[in-house]
Amino acid sequence: MVGARSAMLVAASGLRGEAAILGPGRCRLRMIQHMHGLHLTADLHGCDATRPAMTEPAALRELCVAAVRRSGLTPVSELFHRFAPAPGGTGPAGITGVVLLAESHLAIHTWPEQQAVTLDVYVCNYSADNRAKAQALLAALQAAFAPQQAQVQALERGVL
Repeated sequence: MVGARSAMLVAASGLRGEAAILGPGRCRLRMIQHMHGLHLTADLHGCDATRPAMTEPAALRELCVAAVRRSGLTPVSELFHRFAPAPGGTGPAGITGVVLLAESHLAIHTWPEQQAVTLDVYVCNYSADNRAKAQALLAALQAAFAPQQAQVQALERGVL
């Protein structure tokens, strides 16, 4: 009888699936645990502006996709865009690139006129813990640009 009564209460509640089994609060907690991720950013200063990856989209794309693959992450698509020089600018302009990952994304911005690069690596940990892979990706790109100074930040996402 207990099973029949529980089934009637669940039906009356209108809850379905996991929420019916765990209750609405626990279902939300489980979703938040699935959303958990790591967001890394780096501001690199004192980078060599003559490196091809600073001003040539194809070179930056090759560097980023190779670093993604070596880190064990999965590239899905990418887009790299070179900007026009700023009015009155004398050198080549920078590039913004994005590599869409099965695990989330890599975004990179080069500023050759300032000898700077900004990096953004985000991975979710839905099916596996991808933190070490994200850290390896950031470290590889940081090493490739060999900055004189770097400011790196890590933010745990989806944790309430």
